[in-house]
Amino acid sequence: MTPPADLRRLEVDLPACPRVLVELLSLLDEASPASVAAMAALIESDMALAAGLVQTVNSAMFGLLRRVETVGEALRYLGTREVVAIAYQTALRAAFPATPAMEGLWRDAGRAGLLMGRSAKALGLDPLQAHTAGLFARSGQAVLLARLGARYEALMATFGHDLPALCAAEALACGVHHAAYGSALCARWGLAAPVVQHVRDRVRPSADWLGHPRALRRLLALGAVTEALLQDDDSAAMADALAQAGDCPAPELLAAVQPTWLALKALQPD
Repeated sequence: MTPPADLRRLEVDLPACPRVLVELLSLLDEASPASVAAMAALIESDMALAAGLVQTVNSAMFGLLRRVETVGEALRYLGTREVVAIAYQTALRAAFPATPAMEGLWRDAGRAGLLMGRSAKALGLDPLQAHTAGLFARSGQAVLLARLGARYEALMATFGHDLPALCAAEALACGVHHAAYGSALCARWGLAAPVVQHVRDRVRPSADWLGHPRALRRLLALGAVTEALLQDDDSAAMADALAQAGDCPAPELLAAVQPTWLALKALQPD
């Protein structure tokens, strides 16, 4: 199969970041009642974004004891940074066509983002950056899926979550692997540099992480252990294998991620 020229040259048009999200980030660090109210009003000015956010917050994944009816309530229950991350999730999902394969991809992405975001603080990482890193990790796959449809679905079905094998197959079929498009999309949406680098480097051998700053190495290790948990792989073995590359002792990494993982698994036993 000849790789499509536009994919090979990274010339596929990527969706732009919604204006609402850009403005949200400018309000995020203003920790005041007025800024929280402004954030709620800003999200609610985009009816589709607000509806999608409220629907996501009320899903089983968040396990709230009572139904949230407004964006303001979501902000009060979950805090500004997690709501901003969910707004990114909602907008990212809306930027691509809704198909069964795409829905499955976003379901995994949402769980990865939530798990990484809620585990980040214990590792000295920024929760919003960790949440968006997990959420956008598969965004390049969404680009390829939207561009190639059934052809890319076949690659996903064949190689699943074996990242080295999937990337090799993508390079043969498309001339580029999904991490290149994912990191390009992160940059286009103005995400923090560690998020862009995480999405780019998560598919690389862990030995390549050694030259990165400690926080990025820990973020990459957290992402890898999160993926192991979501795929029912041996997360303890993964944490041990990444202790040096991730600059994080395995017990510390597992202690950070397992409480949130057990809570999430209890809410979604499937």
